[in-house]
Amino acid sequence: MNREKILQELYDILTTHGFKVSHIYERSCFDLLARKKLLLLLKVLVNIDSINSLQAHEIKKVAYTFLAAPLIIGLKSKTDYLEEDVVYERHGIPAIALKTLKNMIMEDHHPEVFADRGGYYVQIDGNTLREVREEYNMSLKDLADIAHVSRETIYKYENGLVRASPETAMILEEILNIKIILSIDLFKAPEFDKDIMENKPDKRSEKLVELGFGVVQTQKAPFDALAKDMKFENTIIADLEKNRDTRTLKRMAVPLKDISLVTGSDAVFILKNPRIRESFEGIPVIKDWEINEIESSKEFLKIIAERKEYN
Repeated sequence: MNREKILQELYDILTTHGFKVSHIYERSCFDLLARKKLLLLLKVLVNIDSINSLQAHEIKKVAYTFLAAPLIIGLKSKTDYLEEDVVYERHGIPAIALKTLKNMIMEDHHPEVFADRGGYYVQIDGNTLREVREEYNMSLKDLADIAHVSRETIYKYENGLVRASPETAMILEEILNIKIILSIDLFKAPEFDKDIMENKPDKRSEKLVELGFGVVQTQKAPFDALAKDMKFENTIIADLEKNRDTRTLKRMAVPLKDISLVTGSDAVFILKNPRIRESFEGIPVIKDWEINEIESSKEFLKIIAERKEYN
């Protein structure tokens, strides 16, 4: 299966099962966005090892700003094909086979197994393990002897210090007659990383920072920047002044409206062009000279709302 077929099948699965899905953006750091209660940011790769750290960083900062769950959907790694219901990881981003995502969406069946250096692992519910062991009046050593592991290993499982092999975890489940293997939550936004928000914005976005926005500028996305209001938690998708002609701006308006619709974020053009009025192709426009007169992120958001409503 090639990348185009994986993308098309992924798109069909999502739309068939009630997701609001964006267009496919093949030259972007992500391929598509999909929302159904939560937002997914998806990248399709035939070989998951083809992603580099810079690409992964861009995916993570866009995902964090949108509060989206980033996922790589892949076919194989350098060494082998991806296994069904196994979670891999590349540069801090979960990577799974398309069949694994199908099982999650169509059957609500979530994977439990991680693939890592040295083999496969699962995460044990340490609290449940401890509670049930104590209900059976078993010491750490009693359980360790039956499971053929060390007392220290059982202690580490109960305190969440190490992951277990699937075989050991299943032996413990059989001994205690209880489910202790945890499902892997792939539908969550990445944790905050202080390096995600730009520390040195360029001149086009430094005024947004002064207004109280955290600004993420992108190199390979269908927009120039994301501005996140740190107080009201609004996210703005922005295209910034680059002396683009109206034909180029019309092309850029399509993904702005598309991504705005799927993410629930507002889109805005920040332009110099005096011939363009307060909106362009249905997207609010703020002139770069206007920004200098705006005093807060709240005022900025209010202007966008007014010009959006005007459209």
